[in-house]
Amino acid sequence: MPGARKRTVQTVTEPLRTRLGVLGSPIVHSKSPALHQAAFRTLGLPWTYDAYDITGETLPQFISSRSDDWRGLSLTMPLKRAIIPMLHSLDPVAELTGAVNTLLFSGTRRLGFNTDVYGITQGFERHGVTALREVIVLGGGATATSALVAASLLGAEHVVVYVRSPEKTGTLVDVASQLGLAVEVHGFSDVSTVTERADAVISSLPPQAIVPVTFTKELRSSATLFDVAYDPWPTPLAASWQAVQGRVVPGIDMLVNQALVQVRVFLTGDPVAELPDEAAVLRAMRGAIGLDR
Repeated sequence: MPGARKRTVQTVTEPLRTRLGVLGSPIVHSKSPALHQAAFRTLGLPWTYDAYDITGETLPQFISSRSDDWRGLSLTMPLKRAIIPMLHSLDPVAELTGAVNTLLFSGTRRLGFNTDVYGITQGFERHGVTALREVIVLGGGATATSALVAASLLGAEHVVVYVRSPEKTGTLVDVASQLGLAVEVHGFSDVSTVTERADAVISSLPPQAIVPVTFTKELRSSATLFDVAYDPWPTPLAASWQAVQGRVVPGIDMLVNQALVQVRVFLTGDPVAELPDEAAVLRAMRGAIGLDR
């Protein structure tokens, strides 16, 4: 799990595997190549990392046609669940969430990992949020499930989920049950204004999505918004929080932190094994996309 004790592993295995990339659709906006290339330069690794526009329909052929010089892949929408039948094993977080955002080619095996949960918890903590109790989640897809696990790790006890199709949230409800979370699921069409008290609102919706509900000024002023989107920024939802000086955690923080753990996986095969001089790697990654300037 993300909270496990970190291990230091510095051995690069399978040195001939030097190709990596990010898959998704659309993918042109992705900052993952810049992040990973900065990390590889800092670590002195002669690896390449590119973006590929891949849909669920084209994913099987792409995966099966990779040559032996491929080391790993990052996966984003809409592939985090579609990839699972093509894998030989999942790490515990991927198993729990039913969502994979990282693939490691290891010998003849394809190994799946979920680093999104770590990305969300670290994003909250970087902005001073270290404990949650009541949480609202927008969306019911793979990233929403990771958000549920992250909220639980930060102490959440009760989660209200708003989705377009409540009948499609079986995986999310199952995960909540395994975590011991009390969960309520509502359709966006059921309400026009969200009035629940909450410590945080986590939006897993696409950046251009129109949120079909509004949030009271009181809620926006008191609850932290974690919006996983990052381009374009701010999203309309984030702007509504900023308008009342509410606290906002931008999705770019999640992106950087989940990518850091992906680099751990690509280098060592272990998501909790610290990188050599990991602080310097993280600084390089953040600097590559204009953060902390």
